[in-house]
Amino acid sequence: MAIFERIEETAEGRRRLLLKSPVTLEPIGELVCASEADVNAAVAKARQAQKAWGAKSIDERVQYLLKLREVILAEQDRVVETVIRETGKPMQDALTFEVYAVCDFISYWCKQAKKTLQDEVIRAPGIMSLMKKVHLTYRPMGVIGVITPWNGPFVLTANPGVQAILAGNSVVIKGSEVTPYSAKLFEELCLKAGIPEGVVQVLNGDGQTGADLTRADVNKISFTGSVATGKKIAAVCADRLLPYTLELGGKDAMIVLADADLDAAVHGAVWGGCVNTGHFCCGIERIYVQAPIYDEFVRRATAMAKAIRQGQQHGVNEDLGAVFWDRQLAIMEAHVEDAKKRGAKILAGGRRNPELKGLYYEATVMVDVKEDFDVMTQETFGPILPIVKFDTIDEAVEKANNSVYGLHGSVWTKDVKKGIEIAKRIETGSMAVNDIGMMYGVACAPFGGVKESGVGSVNGQNGLRGYSHVMPIVVGRYGGADTGYPHDEKKFNQMKTIMNFMWKNPIGRFLFGG
Repeated sequence: MAIFERIEETAEGRRRLLLKSPVTLEPIGELVCASEADVNAAVAKARQAQKAWGAKSIDERVQYLLKLREVILAEQDRVVETVIRETGKPMQDALTFEVYAVCDFISYWCKQAKKTLQDEVIRAPGIMSLMKKVHLTYRPMGVIGVITPWNGPFVLTANPGVQAILAGNSVVIKGSEVTPYSAKLFEELCLKAGIPEGVVQVLNGDGQTGADLTRADVNKISFTGSVATGKKIAAVCADRLLPYTLELGGKDAMIVLADADLDAAVHGAVWGGCVNTGHFCCGIERIYVQAPIYDEFVRRATAMAKAIRQGQQHGVNEDLGAVFWDRQLAIMEAHVEDAKKRGAKILAGGRRNPELKGLYYEATVMVDVKEDFDVMTQETFGPILPIVKFDTIDEAVEKANNSVYGLHGSVWTKDVKKGIEIAKRIETGSMAVNDIGMMYGVACAPFGGVKESGVGSVNGQNGLRGYSHVMPIVVGRYGGADTGYPHDEKKFNQMKTIMNFMWKNPIGRFLFGG
C-alpha cells in the first residue's frame, strides 16, 4: 500500500495526494501541492521580506534564532509527535535527530555567526601590501531555495534554513511529499518565534513543485536527496548559472581491524546500520571485518540484531521503527532477494516483521556476500547489514573504495593513529575512527560527498559562508597612479628592478615569499 497516492485534483486544478501512516497504513491527511504560480508568489514574497531581514545586524538575527530555539524546546513534544505520525520513527530517534539536533545546530550557528560572517581586512600579497588593503564582506545572496528529504523531515528543513537566514537570506523550502507536516511545522515555529513573515516559507508539494522551485527567481538551491534528482537539479542550475549544493546518497563502508574493541564495533555496526530505520545518509551499508575476529563479530552482530525491539507497542523502548516510505521498502526487499538468490546467507531478519501491520522490516544480518551484489553496490537505505571478511588492510581499503558513492565511512581499531592513516586512504567526503559517524550532526565539520555523493558541503565555516556572497573591496592609496598611465621607460625599468629584488635577492625573497 502506497504511503501517498494521487487523488482527484482540486477545483482549481492543483495536484492532490492522500497520505497514509507507515505504522497503521491508515490515512493521516491530504496534501494539496503548490502550483508553479504558488512557488513564484512565495519567492516574490521572500524577495520582498529579505530586504528588511538582510538589513538587520547579525546580532539581531541571532536573537530571533535563539527565540526559535526556545519555541522548539517548548513545542518539542509536538515536533516528536508530528514526525512519528508521518515516519513511524522510534521516540528516541525522533527526539534526538529532530529536536536535540536542531537546537544544537541553532546554538552553534548563533555562537559562530558573528565570527564567521563579520567583515575582515586582509593584507594584499607582496609589494601590493604597501599600496592596497583588502576588505572582505559577506553579503546575503538573496532568496535560497531549499529542497528537503523525508528521512529527517524537521532537522533537514531546519538546519539549512537556519544557516541561510542567519546569513541574511530568506528561504523558500519544499518539504518532501512523504513528510510534509514535519517540514511545514518549521515555518509555523519560526513565525511563533517572531521571525518576520516571508523570511521562512515552507511549501507542500511533490517532485514537480521542487522542479518549479529550481526554475524560480532564487539565488541558490540547496538539495538533499537522491542522486538521480540531484543530477536533474544540477543540470537546471548549470543552465541558469545558479549556485547549488547537493548532499546525495551514500554507501558507507565500515572497516573493522583485528585489534578493534569488539563490543564497541559490533554495537557501532548494528546501531549505525539500523538507527532511523537505516534511513540515514551516514548509515553503515557495508561492513568489512578482518579475518581473526570475523566469526565472533558475526555471532555478536547477529545476536544483537535479533534482540532489537520493533513496533510502537514498546513505547519509548522501541529500537527500530517503521520504514518511512513503501518505495524504499521495495528497494530494500529487492536488494535482499538479489543477495539470497546469489548465495548470501541470512543470519537475522531478511523479511518484513510478520507480527506488525505496517511497513516494518526486521534488522537484517547477512554473510557470504559478493562485491557485485546489489546490496553492496546500490544504496539500500535500510537496516540491512552485509558483512564481508578481509585479510589485509590494503584489501579492505580497495573494497571500501570500490563504489560510485563517497559520503562517509569508518575505521575501527585501538590504534587511533593507524586508524587515521587508513581513513585518509578512503575516497569519501568524511571518515570516522571508532565512531559510527554522526558526521552531519557535528556542526563545526564540513559535510559533503565526493563521486556521486554530492557537490559542495554543508555545515562548518564554509557551509555558513556558502549562503553568502563574499565581496572583496580593495582600498588603494594612490588611485592606480603608481602603476598607471603614462607608460614610460622609467616605470618599465622600475618594474624590472622590483621583480629582481622580490624574487632574486635573498632579502626580497625573505620579505615577499619564495
